[in-house]
Amino acid sequence: MNPSPPRIEEVASGKLDGVLLLDLKLPKVDGLEALSAFRADPRTELLPVVVMIFSNEERDVVESYKFGANSFVVKPLDFDGFSAAVSDLGHYLLLVNRDPTHDRP
Repeated sequence: MNPSPPRIEEVASGKLDGVLLLDLKLPKVDGLEALSAFRADPRTELLPVVVMIFSNEERDVVESYKFGANSFVVKPLDFDGFSAAVSDLGHYLLLVNRDPTHDRP
């Protein structure tokens, strides 16, 4: 039996540092609704959000940015491609990118 994923209230109850990887095609909630909820909460409004999805539809890209995504990454279908994409994304987020949550008290 898999435990249910944490609710935004549980995730946002403490200090968050890092990045949120969000798939728009979630089983029980619309990914854009989840993104909107994260952006509406002062505790998570600055948390970097990367949307990762198999879709490359223009509508998904535009809506993700409208709702506050910082980046949109199309997930490769094969495991090696996915691993490489996540590695590249980690390199960018940890070594190149500077986000407003990094040096916050």
